[in-house]
Amino acid sequence: MTALWILLAALLVVLLAGLGCFELACARRPQPDMADPAVLKQSKYAPLADEILSGIAFWRAQEPEDIFLPSFDGLRLHGQLVQQPESKGTILLFHGYRSSWVIDFSIVLPYYHSLGYDLLVVDERAHGQSEGDYITFGVRERRDVVTWAQYAAMHFGPAHPLILDGLSMGAATVLMASELALPASVRGIIADCGFSSPYAIMKSVLHWRCPWLVSGPLLALTGVFTRLFGGFGLREVSATEAVAHTKLPILFIHGTGDPFVPCSMSQAAYDACTGEKRLILVEGAGHGQSYLVDRPRVQAAVREFLTDYVLQEAST
Repeated sequence: MTALWILLAALLVVLLAGLGCFELACARRPQPDMADPAVLKQSKYAPLADEILSGIAFWRAQEPEDIFLPSFDGLRLHGQLVQQPESKGTILLFHGYRSSWVIDFSIVLPYYHSLGYDLLVVDERAHGQSEGDYITFGVRERRDVVTWAQYAAMHFGPAHPLILDGLSMGAATVLMASELALPASVRGIIADCGFSSPYAIMKSVLHWRCPWLVSGPLLALTGVFTRLFGGFGLREVSATEAVAHTKLPILFIHGTGDPFVPCSMSQAAYDACTGEKRLILVEGAGHGQSYLVDRPRVQAAVREFLTDYVLQEAST
């Protein structure tokens, strides 16, 4: 009888651990306001504070328009749009896991704007002003990408080029969306340090933080709870598999020193991609740091990609 109680107690502990892992990974949590200079300068992003704040000031000076759209499953999604005269197209930007445009894109927005593009920055579901209780690691977010692309195609017209741009989870999301029914005006994708799939990134992080004997069962249980409470499966979608079914041109960017999303994940997606593709590996760059580590090279790669797959196609 004692052994049975011990077994039941152990089972309860394992179940609670799996539920805790799911809640920790997926449940929405309040995030600090990184647009607040005092908060930013006390965060891990403090060394970049001046440049981030400069990017925020630039963005606000453009007087962005707030856009709200309904998602396929009834959520209210939020984004901000900046337009400019004689635009060459629109870049839609999707940020990473538990992040925001402030952290992921404020530094690069002035450069994109200088190239002559409208900019639409999106709050992913369960982030910012977008609704949602759970982050689904791209599974449901990929359909939100389609919603935003459809909005942009209707707003600007079918001849107006669109580019999908994502960082980290945002990159994985736009890659997953590449096999869906996107508007014909979507001309290409820029994916910076995207992971292969929800299962792959969760497995990588758990193995990094937990002993192997613990991480395996914990990952399996987390997958059960993502199905029960999050409405998605960890193996439901794969960015690597999705890019094998798209003909959209893709620019992959990744830092070789990324400790969070292994560089091999972008390499695998690049290898699987069946369309036009380019891969930029930035030596020693950490997670989402490629632009900061080798700005001239990344800027040149983005500019050439946009020229080749947006401007040239538009002129033909």
